Amino acid sequence: MCGITGIVNLTQFNPISEEQLRQMLAMIRHRGPDQFGIYLDENVGLGNARLSIVDLGGGQQPISNEDETLWIVYNGEIFNYIELRPQLEARGHQFATHCDTEVIVHLYEDYGPDCLKYLNGQFAIAIWDTKTQTLFLARDRVGVRPLFYTQAGGALIFGSEIKTLLADPRVQAEIDPASLDQVFTFWSAQTPHTIFKDILEVPPGHYLLAQQGKVLVEPYWQLSFSSAETSPTRDLESYVEEFRNLLVDAAQIRLRADVPVGAYLSGGIDSSVIAAIIRKYTNTHLDTFSIAFSDPDFDESMYQYQMADYLGTDHQVIRATHEDIGRVFPDVIWHAETPLLRTAPAPMFLLSELVRENNYKVVLTGEGADEFLAGYNIFKEAKVRRFWARQPESKLRPQLLKRLYPYIQDLGGGSSTLLASFFGEGLKEVESPDYSHAIRWRNTSRTQRFFSAEVRQAATEAVHSNGRVISYPADFDRWGPLQKAQYLEVTTFLSPYLLSSQGDRMAMAHAVEGRFPFLDYRVVEFCNNLPAGLKLRGLTEKYLLKKVAQTWLPDEIWRRPKRPYRAPIHRSFFSQASHEYVRELLSPRMLTASGLFKPAAVSQLVEKIERGMRLSETDDMALAGILSSQLVYVQFVSDFKMPLPLTANEDVKVCRSHRVAYTQGG
Repeated sequence: MCGITGIVNLTQFNPISEEQLRQMLAMIRHRGPDQFGIYLDENVGLGNARLSIVDLGGGQQPISNEDETLWIVYNGEIFNYIELRPQLEARGHQFATHCDTEVIVHLYEDYGPDCLKYLNGQFAIAIWDTKTQTLFLARDRVGVRPLFYTQAGGALIFGSEIKTLLADPRVQAEIDPASLDQVFTFWSAQTPHTIFKDILEVPPGHYLLAQQGKVLVEPYWQLSFSSAETSPTRDLESYVEEFRNLLVDAAQIRLRADVPVGAYLSGGIDSSVIAAIIRKYTNTHLDTFSIAFSDPDFDESMYQYQMADYLGTDHQVIRATHEDIGRVFPDVIWHAETPLLRTAPAPMFLLSELVRENNYKVVLTGEGADEFLAGYNIFKEAKVRRFWARQPESKLRPQLLKRLYPYIQDLGGGSSTLLASFFGEGLKEVESPDYSHAIRWRNTSRTQRFFSAEVRQAATEAVHSNGRVISYPADFDRWGPLQKAQYLEVTTFLSPYLLSSQGDRMAMAHAVEGRFPFLDYRVVEFCNNLPAGLKLRGLTEKYLLKKVAQTWLPDEIWRRPKRPYRAPIHRSFFSQASHEYVRELLSPRMLTASGLFKPAAVSQLVEKIERGMRLSETDDMALAGILSSQLVYVQFVSDFKMPLPLTANEDVKVCRSHRVAYTQGG
């Protein structure tokens, strides 16, 4: 795992210096502190910060093909590189390393962009073709690894994180009101947009070609589901067996590494299944890692310890307090590079720090199971509401919703009238494409009441001029209700928030690579073609996974209902241990300086918290969103700071057009 960055001249010639690339790499040295690499010619500069995991001695980037006409820098892992290499050797390719990076460059030499169809992995790729003067950028199918770009001064500038783009003096950060509106609706800016104007990300499953001054972005893979509510075409056991075999193989190939591999253990079924596969099907020594909370409302450590004891793993725990979450929140935003409506990434930041302190670089986790096997309550909620909509006057049917959200004070213990009022809005609009998510988005958008008049107006104008934010594929109408809900969850939440702000960014802040067996594209495509009832049977989530897990896990674990991962918000910022930055950023002076929020409205929210009044879920989200937006403004807009460039003491490989010079330590 690594970080990449680069510049290619599009319409103007500007010399690209080694010093410039060193500065850009310095911004992301946390992603790959082991080695650094630079490629330079008259039109392009590529950079790589390496976290060495495969071929520790020989995999330093950039890497070329045999005649040095193609050069690659790359962030990620290709898990099937062992199977691909002999096929390429049979076609006459000669390898200089044993790493997965070189497999990609030879595949591209043979197949061009179609090489992506052969890759099973998580990646952000940059390849420079010296013959055609073409830059090729690509991102993995579901967006595990980030890849951003912008155009400025006649050049295309790209990188694994936005801060490396900002190291180029031609790029300035400016918060985009339309993207802020999206964050305060969907929890994140929606692809390809970011929180900053004119800074975009390559969408998941897409590649970018920059050639002769033109930039083209094209899909090579798209999320798709079987049509409508298909019925099982074979017996349950055959589905169980196929799924088990796929999942075992997906986990096994993600253990390929020349360094130790650990696993996260949340206490839920998803991470427990992955850890169980490692213990049952490999001889790998396994250390597991988890988060415990000092706040009992969020703590699941009892189940984590139970599972660790059951598997016999060496288990390490980080205990997150309110003070800890508040203390690291500025660092969290620096790495996330976007406002957040949740503090949940903060404990993940602390967890990756624990992993790194225990000398691990790689962990397997359970992300993806909830999205592709219908584990979230939002899928159940939509199903209950559709059931209720058949008899909208029923008093009993909406009571089913009480079972779904006991952890949300506003709803779990609310009256029947409140319940019906909240979930009944738009009840009969079952043909609406966003039926499953409209309530969540509408509720979250209530946080926008804190927006300043200027932000509100600019966001409204952007919506009117650009149209709807969510795009629906051509075959969307042929899918069943569950599949439609899954599509929305994956595209609006999994890729832009869960795998980014809560995933890649928090792990790579401490140079830890997360690997996700449930996001193996073979597992994804298998799940997307399952009958709906094998994912959500009645109100039982992840039905097929539970069938697989029965023989691997204790009953108390696989039978547990889904409990979403959450972290405390207002108590993390307003408690016995006060954080000076909180009051400073929420002060009228700083709110006026950013121009994002109404100072009087924010002051009322702060007063409400300080008086010990009960906060709604929306109030909590608003607090996190306002505070994190203020941090984004200070850290990236008003007071952006760059570290020193890579020094002479850091291991740097510098390659120049057709003439390779290696400089150890600069």
